[in-house]
Amino acid sequence: MLLNIFGFLNFSFVDVIDILLVALLIYLVFIWIRGSAAMNIFVAIILLLFLRVIAAAFNMKLTSALLGAFLDIGVLALIIIFQPEIRHFLMKFGSRYGFRGKGKDLINKLLGFKEQHIGNEAINELAEACRSMSQTKTGALVVLQRKESLDFIIETGDQVDALVRRRLIMNIFFKNSPLHDGAMVISGDRIVAARCTLPITSRTDIPPSYGMRHKAAIGISEESDADVVVVSEETGQVSFVRGGVLTPVDNINTLKLLLGENSEKSASESPAENEKAEENPT
Repeated sequence: MLLNIFGFLNFSFVDVIDILLVALLIYLVFIWIRGSAAMNIFVAIILLLFLRVIAAAFNMKLTSALLGAFLDIGVLALIIIFQPEIRHFLMKFGSRYGFRGKGKDLINKLLGFKEQHIGNEAINELAEACRSMSQTKTGALVVLQRKESLDFIIETGDQVDALVRRRLIMNIFFKNSPLHDGAMVISGDRIVAARCTLPITSRTDIPPSYGMRHKAAIGISEESDADVVVVSEETGQVSFVRGGVLTPVDNINTLKLLLGENSEKSASESPAENEKAEENPT
């Protein structure tokens, strides 16, 4: 009798696939939010869905309608409340399982996205600014845009729109400057924004010696293809971050090479410039 009520007698192969897919989806969501504040909300939603199924099976139309309306409103509320977490999950899912290589390049071209190349002059200006800030232990956080858009980061700060110049960079990150708290975004050869807010990585394997600047640098490099340069306020150490991997920089030449890996091909620096860079390590 109970099987007739729930309609399990007409059990087909499609029903098995349907149940397995739903179970897999619930499992993935559970793994994603395990240990977070959203766990209790997720369990409550599962219970409400189960109650709605029971109400529908027993033909309790009013109860089923009330639960359905509540769940519909609740889904919209969850999307608003957990918008940052949902965006972070989708970005990680897209970067891991989305188009890669030529396929991704084709999609970027169709959408009008172009990789932003930083020229040698801008690289030199940024590297020299980092060297000076390293010597004075001035904290800095610089994000360099590549193919993926950083509009969602730029919107959190103040637009600048200026050429990359070492004195301007140093003035922005000067501790008494109103723009020093936050990240600077560079697109091509121009500084497009300052005082921007970056997402913080959720990784737990980061050494305690790294502060919030380093965690923010790792966070934005995990959510986008941007490169990041960090200058520690405590030690003056310069670090380069790409794809969630933080690399300490020992001298100015190393930083220039890392910054220039994705820049347009141009003439290499003269021997005199290289000798001068070696004489001024970070």
